[in-house]
Amino acid sequence: MNIVQLLDHKIRKAMTEAGVPDDLPPRIAISAKAEFGDFQANGALAAAKQLRQNPRELATAILSHLDLEGEGVAERVDIAGPGFINIHLADSFLAHAATELGMQTAANGGRTLSTAAQAETIVVDYSSPNLAKEMHVGHLRSTIIGDAMVRILECVGHTVIRQNHMGDWGTQFGMLIAELEEQLGEGEQPELALKDLEGFYQQAKTHFDADPGFADKARNYVVKLQSGDQHCRALWQQFIDISIAHSEAIYRQLNVTLSAEHIYPESAYNDDLAGVVTSLQNLGLAKEDQGAMLVFLDELADKKGQPSPVIIQKSDGGYLYATTDLAALAYRAKHLKADRVLYFIDARQSLHMKQIFTVARKAGFVPENIKLEHLPFGTMMGADGKPFKTRSGGTVKLADLLTEAVEKATILIKEKNPDLSPEDQLDVARKVGIGAVKYADLSKTRTNDYLFSWDSMLSFEGNTAPYLQYAYTRIRSIFRKAESSAYNEKPEQTGNTSAETITKTITVTSKEEKALILQVLAFDGTVLQVANDGFPHSLCTYLYELASAFMTFYEHCPILKDDVAPELRSSRLQLCELTAGTLQKGLELLGIETMERM
Repeated sequence: MNIVQLLDHKIRKAMTEAGVPDDLPPRIAISAKAEFGDFQANGALAAAKQLRQNPRELATAILSHLDLEGEGVAERVDIAGPGFINIHLADSFLAHAATELGMQTAANGGRTLSTAAQAETIVVDYSSPNLAKEMHVGHLRSTIIGDAMVRILECVGHTVIRQNHMGDWGTQFGMLIAELEEQLGEGEQPELALKDLEGFYQQAKTHFDADPGFADKARNYVVKLQSGDQHCRALWQQFIDISIAHSEAIYRQLNVTLSAEHIYPESAYNDDLAGVVTSLQNLGLAKEDQGAMLVFLDELADKKGQPSPVIIQKSDGGYLYATTDLAALAYRAKHLKADRVLYFIDARQSLHMKQIFTVARKAGFVPENIKLEHLPFGTMMGADGKPFKTRSGGTVKLADLLTEAVEKATILIKEKNPDLSPEDQLDVARKVGIGAVKYADLSKTRTNDYLFSWDSMLSFEGNTAPYLQYAYTRIRSIFRKAESSAYNEKPEQTGNTSAETITKTITVTSKEEKALILQVLAFDGTVLQVANDGFPHSLCTYLYELASAFMTFYEHCPILKDDVAPELRSSRLQLCELTAGTLQKGLELLGIETMERM
């Protein structure tokens, strides 16, 4: 159940009856302070300004058409300040809502969510490593944030098409396949030759710089590769297959849902590039400039009024990222039938994405009804405030980072719970280590840079994955201690003859219970918000606040003590179950695993 949607619907109806135009929303928000109620409707102020009315008088008129008290939704509704409508929800309403959610959760075998008002086909472009090199920390944010978003979008009912736009084409591949050919000629197996992709690339580059004959061969192989030469294509395919295997191993370790079927690389658009350039020429958008073909965009002119240039074909006839990205957009619009296309790409590419979107619109490759969104992200920074590097100043391989995360988590888990079996310690350490790395990224506002710190991300205190995973296991331990589940207690265990009452009814007897129920019921609205705006840190903040609300509830509301009445005990156990299910589902949407013990 989504309380915000319910309140929005009822207050919007009252606003309409009070003469407020339909395009002016109620603006429902969670109240910052308890004295202002549980929710506020702030739309009367903006509506009054547009209608040139007194905002408090308009709020009063809206309230005259609203009967949340009579409907049992609110204990009271009042007006504060210049026209804020404060809503104090009724305990009975919250108890009923929580009870209904508990029954639904039990019937579905887990926490489910409300679906989006309108289901869409959404293409998500994320991860997109360059197959000439191993994945490094620069690929981490795109991969993690993008995967969390596709999980969330699918969960709320959208059809999601993952697109891993891998870089598998370009001039560097002539050098790489020439180097591979020479090593294979010396009897090396391709898997062994490419075991260390970064090392292989550096070796090929050194060879290219030092040997003019090899450099000429590499350049010739670029031409042959692009013209479809079978020998060069076969070498290239071996390189690509092994590179993809490296990437897929990282995806599995990261618990990311990308697989080979989602790869639609740069090379997939080769046959379309000439057509892109021709179309832009025919439309009068592309013009020759010093032998190259460019599109000049007045829409993105600089401060001096100079139009923004977009090179779509070099003077030697070669194509660029812009050409491939335009072909990809046309494909996603025409063949994938996208309603919305999301790009999770570094903020430093913002101008490039603006250029691509503008050209695609002007050329008619993408109609206006398709939403194009670049969702940029900042940089992972080291302790020195500079982009995260190894101690020697080199690029940090993603495989090495994840291995270190699990190793550090293993030490922590052994210290905190030495009684776990070695197998369980390894499993928990993997979930904690990988989860910590992912959550440290996801919990930061996407558009900001963030500081990489092992100590903070692996902490069991504060807004971290280990804290949330621990909160979940703590709730599960309550049920182990009770030796029962909130949904399968037997009447003779509780002393109550009504199994129906014991298994289904939640009551509100304290402010801590009410606060926890409000948090549990806010899950749907939070997830739908993230699906719309692409900021998963909002879900992280929600989960942290949920876990904090549970800890407060646990401290003030006894559950298993002998003097707790059976009905109250059952109610509180069900609240525990709902909280655990919500935590687990929320972490699952972020791609983070939970465990029963840690």
